[in-house]
Amino acid sequence: MNRHELRPAKGSTKRRRRVARGIGSGMGKTATRGTKGQKARRQIKPWFEGGQTPIHRRLPVKKGFRNINHKEYAIVNVSALDKHFSAGNEVTEEALIKLGLIHPDMDGLKILGQGDLGKSLKVTAHLFSASAKAKIEKAGGTANQLPQPAKWTPKEKVKADNKQPKDKKVKKDK
Repeated sequence: MNRHELRPAKGSTKRRRRVARGIGSGMGKTATRGTKGQKARRQIKPWFEGGQTPIHRRLPVKKGFRNINHKEYAIVNVSALDKHFSAGNEVTEEALIKLGLIHPDMDGLKILGQGDLGKSLKVTAHLFSASAKAKIEKAGGTANQLPQPAKWTPKEKVKADNKQPKDKKVKKDK
């Protein structure tokens, strides 16, 4: 059997009935549309609501905004660190991504203090809760905090634009 020989089973498909092709079509002069009225004369769009105010104009506009400066941190508890790392290991954002504990598209890493930690680990993250930092140091490990990126404000941008060097005019010799 070849691809060009494939056919639907006999009797499984029917030809579409072509209506509105004259009185001799077997559908009569009105071609199954009934008599008179809006539906007989033109096609009505599916979203048309009979002339009343449409739903997209009746519903209120969405309010609020999305803060583009908001940072979404990946969260890991010390119990997960205790479970997945052995004593003396270095815990970084890359190591956690490799293990599948956090998603790589987050803005940083935050360690929280839920659970117990019985191993000394070198943990490097952007943020630590006070209890997490205490548990890591109590177990004999270190908690290294990465620097936070500076927040951008429009005023700082204006100041930066004003500090750009201006073109010096060159004096012409006579």
